[in-house]
Amino acid sequence: MARAVLLAVALMVLATSPLRSETLVAATTIRGATPIGAGDVTVVPESVPGALSDPHEAIGMEARINLYPGRPIRAADLQTPAVIDRNDIVTLRFAAGGLMIVTDGRALDRAAEGERLRVINLSSRMTVTATATGPGAARVGGAP
Repeated sequence: MARAVLLAVALMVLATSPLRSETLVAATTIRGATPIGAGDVTVVPESVPGALSDPHEAIGMEARINLYPGRPIRAADLQTPAVIDRNDIVTLRFAAGGLMIVTDGRALDRAAEGERLRVINLSSRMTVTATATGPGAARVGGAP
């Protein structure tokens, strides 16, 4: 009987106490377009609606905007890291049937893997739209 009373009291305390929640905040100033490392973020014991709570959601991502110490980090503040930066020289590949053309170009935009960007073909000086396939590489046209 005493055990049942203790269990009932424990359940009442749990039901009336607020749930513990954590918020991910910047530990240092993180400039936009900078990769986020483990030392750049920390978790504080408070709840902020819309903020991330797990450091693994931010580590390895790239800041979309400047993030300041103590400020909550939202998913919209992060983006996939770019593999091509503006003005990088990239290898452009075009493949169709048995034909493959490979040339160099200069990136006019930043892009993460799988994102589209504009590239100026250094041979013809024509601007083409390509898809980033990796660091310094992009595909022009349809599927590989």
